[in-house]
Amino acid sequence: MTGLHLAAYFGVGEAVNALLQKRVETDAEDGQGRTPLSYAAENGHEIVVKLLLEKGAEFITDNGYGGSPLSYAAENGHEMVVKLLLEKDAELITKSNYSWFPLSSAAENGHEPVVKLLLEKGAELSPNHDLAPLLYAAFGGHEAVVKLLLEKGAELEPKSNDGRTPLSHAAENGHEAVIKLLLEKGAEWEAKDNIGRTPLSYAAKKRA
Repeated sequence: MTGLHLAAYFGVGEAVNALLQKRVETDAEDGQGRTPLSYAAENGHEIVVKLLLEKGAEFITDNGYGGSPLSYAAENGHEMVVKLLLEKDAELITKSNYSWFPLSSAAENGHEPVVKLLLEKGAELSPNHDLAPLLYAAFGGHEAVVKLLLEKGAELEPKSNDGRTPLSHAAENGHEAVIKLLLEKGAEWEAKDNIGRTPLSYAAKKRA
C-alpha cells in the first residue's frame, strides 16, 4: 500500500493533490489488487475521486473480487461518486470471479437513488439470472427498490443457481412488505428450488 492509497482511503484531498503533483503512480495496486481510486470510491470521497480522475486514474478496473471503483461506490450508496464515474463511462457491468455487479450491489443494500442512476445509464436488469438485481433487493427486504425494478421491467421470478426466486429469499428472511408486493405481481408460492423447497416452506420455517 502506498501513501496515495492511504490518503485516498481517508479522503485527505490536500495530501492526494500533493502526491499527484509529485507524479506518483496513480494506479498502483496494493496486496489486494486495489487502487487508490477504488478506496476513494468505496468511502465516498468525492473530491479525491475527482482529483484522481483528472489525473487519468483508471476507472475500469477489477481486483478479481468484484472490486471495480463503480461497484464499491454503488455498494455503499455513494450517489455523487457513482455519478462522477458514470460521467467517465465506467463499465456498468463489471463481472468478476465473484460475479458481482454494481446494480446488484446497490439493490441488495437498498440504495434506491443509485439503482435509479444505474438504470438510467442502461444497466441490465437481468445480466444473468443468478445476478438479477431483483434477487438481491428481495433478499435485503428493500421494498422501494423491488418496486422500482419491477416498474422498469425486471423479470418477476429469475432463479439463482440454487433455483430460488426473489419470493423465496423474501419469505426466508421475513420481509413481509416485499412478499406482499411480489405476490400482488403474481409470484408463485409453490415454485420449487433445487432441493424441492418452496417460498411457503421457507416462510413456515421462519415462523416456527
